[in-house]
Amino acid sequence: MQSPSLDGQSTDVLAAANHPFLWACALGVFVVIIVQSVIYIRAARKAAPSVGLSGSQLFSAYRSGAVAAIGPSLAVVIVAVALLAVFGTPATLVRIGLIGSAAFETGAANIAAGAAGATLGGDDYTQSVFAVAFFSMSLGGAMWMVATLIMTPLLKRGEDRMEKVNPAVLTVVPGAALIAAFASLGIGEVPKSDAHLVTLVAAAASMALFGLVAAKAKMPWLREWGLGLSIIIALAAAYFSHTAGLGPAA
Repeated sequence: MQSPSLDGQSTDVLAAANHPFLWACALGVFVVIIVQSVIYIRAARKAAPSVGLSGSQLFSAYRSGAVAAIGPSLAVVIVAVALLAVFGTPATLVRIGLIGSAAFETGAANIAAGAAGATLGGDDYTQSVFAVAFFSMSLGGAMWMVATLIMTPLLKRGEDRMEKVNPAVLTVVPGAALIAAFASLGIGEVPKSDAHLVTLVAAAASMALFGLVAAKAKMPWLREWGLGLSIIIALAAAYFSHTAGLGPAA
């Protein structure tokens, strides 16, 4: 089999992006994640009796996490498919599918390509520019991990002190932070077009409805599937509102 042609000035970016070495690195990341998942699952099973969790409750938690992950993954899959021609399969799998944020990765790649005097995916997008963009994305992701490594022990100390002062705060603050984070992301999309507003309202209303019905009708499975279903409803609302002319101007 002929080896991929690697020439920094070549516009055959996929020859470099799908290089066997990058595939080996991507598979290595998958192996690490699988091993970590097995370790965490075994640790959860071992610790469950000490906190009063039964086997059925633990299985329900696993199922809830798996189902809840389906919905957010849909958006990542759509973005990943669109970027396969730009970054190749190994880089897309590792940077966007597993580790990074699609918005951050594409933004970092755009900035890196612009700094190299090229346009991401354009006629001047060469193998060298791809290497610069990929390095920029990877460096940014590495800094996230370093920041997490440094900040986690510091936040843990603050959590321990706060628990001694007022344990109720530890219940309110994480929930409030999550609501604020998702609200800020959603509100940031509203000014773009009426279709964005319709999508946000459809997602919020359907999620609230699923949660209410699950609580009133005692249907815990609906709470587990609520996130995925609300995302599908929001995607349908986005499609129909866009076809109705409510989308952003071309």
